[in-house]
Amino acid sequence: MTALASIIRDEIQANGPMSIARYMMLCLSHPEHGYYTTGYPIGAKGDFVTAPEISQLFGEMIGIWLVNSWIELGGPPEFILAELGPGRGTLMADILRATANHSGFSKARRVYLVETSPSLRDQQATILEAHDVSFVDTVNDLPNAPIFMIANEFFDALPIQQYVKTDIGWQERCVDNNGSAFKITLTAPKQNSDLDKIFPNLPTGIIVERSTISENISESIGARIQKYGGVALFIDYGDWSGVGDTFQSVKGHSSSTTLENQGQSDLTAHVQFQRLAIASLCETQFTTQGMFLEQMGITERAQTLAKPLSNTKTDTLIASHRRLVHQQEMGELFKVLALRATKQPELIGFEK
Repeated sequence: MTALASIIRDEIQANGPMSIARYMMLCLSHPEHGYYTTGYPIGAKGDFVTAPEISQLFGEMIGIWLVNSWIELGGPPEFILAELGPGRGTLMADILRATANHSGFSKARRVYLVETSPSLRDQQATILEAHDVSFVDTVNDLPNAPIFMIANEFFDALPIQQYVKTDIGWQERCVDNNGSAFKITLTAPKQNSDLDKIFPNLPTGIIVERSTISENISESIGARIQKYGGVALFIDYGDWSGVGDTFQSVKGHSSSTTLENQGQSDLTAHVQFQRLAIASLCETQFTTQGMFLEQMGITERAQTLAKPLSNTKTDTLIASHRRLVHQQEMGELFKVLALRATKQPELIGFEK
């Protein structure tokens, strides 16, 4: 049993079964043994690969979207360019490179990375060493100014609660331990008017998920946009809404068991974008990643990049493009949600 597994077991023995949200928080963010605290999870040598690591095309399209949104909002002379959970810093590096030739945008921006992991901060600082970048722990630590925010594969790793519908209320799914192994248990049924409203008319036995921390973060971002101006772009796997058990673990680019490898595997769940949209109190636009990237011009950009390449490099570029946009790859599973202030013009990339 790992050190973190022992810590989780001891907490359960002292306090009783813990929520899945608490279990995820400890596994991912424990200050000494958490997955993101100690590891280098992203890339071929890690446990998973994100879109920016697949191709520079992804970051270039985000950069184009940001510049266009900045222009549409009147080109504020000073704004915060922020990324939530910036991974290794690859996406921000591509965004800064792609927008470098737009002097007005580049002059107005101040770059902030919202990151709590010391090991990931080190990687981000190295990749972005040529740029003036500031780090903060939370959205609430950002300066008060118009904000242009990106969050790619951020919300999927935030803790969730799981509940089961019964005839007399809702049972929460929790993690318990019998001394040698972890298992899922259920609390006694309780009334929950919030869940009744969010998930109406469900049959008994259905599992639902809610991430209150995700909703709180979206609410904070939305409040800043409404007060100071700006936009936010959330990109993640999931759907507008849904039910079912999506709690999962990845280790070494393969599925793992959620109740094993504590602190040594990634734990995630599908994002419910409707909940983020409602919490933000902003105007929103929603589409698939494939549709968004196509409307931003990713295919034309890929064709331009392919012209001087050898056959082998062209094949690699084609494979990367397909992985990002094809409906059987990331194009359909991943969704894009944009937030903008009330009465602001609609943003590109979401045309019907």
